[in-house]
Amino acid sequence: MNCRDHASEIAEHYDAIAALWDAEQKDSSYGTEALMRAITMCGMEHKRRNALDIGCGSGGRMVRLLEGHAFQVTGLDCSEKMIAIAHAQHPAGTWLHGDIMHWKTSERYDLILAWDSIFHVPFDKQEDVLNSICGMLKQDGILIYTIGDEIGEHVSDWHERSFYYSSLGIEKNLDILSKNECQLRHLELDQFPLKHCIIIAKKM
Repeated sequence: MNCRDHASEIAEHYDAIAALWDAEQKDSSYGTEALMRAITMCGMEHKRRNALDIGCGSGGRMVRLLEGHAFQVTGLDCSEKMIAIAHAQHPAGTWLHGDIMHWKTSERYDLILAWDSIFHVPFDKQEDVLNSICGMLKQDGILIYTIGDEIGEHVSDWHERSFYYSSLGIEKNLDILSKNECQLRHLELDQFPLKHCIIIAKKM
C-alpha cells in the first residue's frame, strides 16, 4: 500500500466514526493537563500566538484550551468529516483537510500539537514526518506529541475497524528531535502498563 492509499484508508475510518468520536470526546479532559504544561512553556502570555493541531479531529477540548489561552488555531486532519465538525464548532479557527505526510506550509508556529495522531503514519515515513513538523516550529516554539513506547507497527481493532499504528520508539524520537535542534522538556509514560508516551520539546 502506498502512502496516499494508507492516508485514504485512515481517513475513511475516521470519516465513518466522526459523529461518534465527537460525542465520546465532548466531555473528556484527556490530554489537557499535558497540553497545559506545553502552553506554559510558550511564554508571551499576553500576545497573540499561533498553534497547529495535527490530527485535530473534530476539535473539542484541546482547541478550546488553546483558544482560551489566546492561540489562533489551525487544524489539519485527513478526515473530511472531522474537519467539517471542527469548523462548525470552532468558527474562529482555520480547518484544513490534508495529510501530514504531504502537507507543506511556509507558516511557522509557536506551538504544534500532534496528540494521538502521527502514530498512524507508516513506519518508514515516521522520521520524515517528524523532521517536517520540527521545521514548522518558530524559534523557541513548543512541540507536544504522543508516540508508542515500542518500536514497530501493528493493527488494532477499534469501533469495529482496523487501525494501523507505528512507532520508532522513544530513543529514536529523541535522536530526531536533537538533530532538529529541539530540546526535550518533558517525557512521560502516562498510561502504564499501556505503551503510551507524551513528549514535549522546544525549538532552540
